[in-house]
Amino acid sequence: MATLLHIDSSPRAASVSSRLAAVFVAKWQQQNPAGTVVDRNTSLDGIPYLDEVAIDAFFTPTAELTAEQKRMLAYSDRLVDELLAADVLVLAVPMWNLSIPASLKAWIDMIVREGRTFAFTEAGVAPLVPPGKKVFVFSARGGAYPWGSPLQTLDHQEPYLRTILGVIGLTDVEFIHAERQSESSEAAAEGLARAERALAQLVT
Repeated sequence: MATLLHIDSSPRAASVSSRLAAVFVAKWQQQNPAGTVVDRNTSLDGIPYLDEVAIDAFFTPTAELTAEQKRMLAYSDRLVDELLAADVLVLAVPMWNLSIPASLKAWIDMIVREGRTFAFTEAGVAPLVPPGKKVFVFSARGGAYPWGSPLQTLDHQEPYLRTILGVIGLTDVEFIHAERQSESSEAAAEGLARAERALAQLVT
């Protein structure tokens, strides 16, 4: 039975990235009626940020963990287990200040863990997430950052996500961007329509 992990990161009810991801998830459910969808919203779920307790918990032997460290580790393990169990990962990601929401970064910090999703070896970093998982990222952006343009260097959203997901073994990643959402209503509508056309190609 297939499993889809849906990670939203916008707190806004009218979020464009959330709406695009939700359409994909609904279509996936239609095509996989026996499948399972796990939903999380990093902005609403209160994903904790890394602190001294969490960092120490990741590197403390099991027998020496405090009760607080055990609770933090169990929470991180639950998020990692959700990722490892998923066949498909869907991320809804608004671009905030040229990058990603802090709450999504908090989720990433909880699931990118040495010994669970990656390992250091003599040859470098080795991913531990099993291959074959597909990732779809639906983003909404105020502007546009086309490859090869001067604005490309301002995009710290897609390059970061591709890099950090690749560290743990998620390399089959497809991005659908709804761009120019902070420009004129015509430009925003055009950017959304382009994203919706791309989305339609994914779920036919």
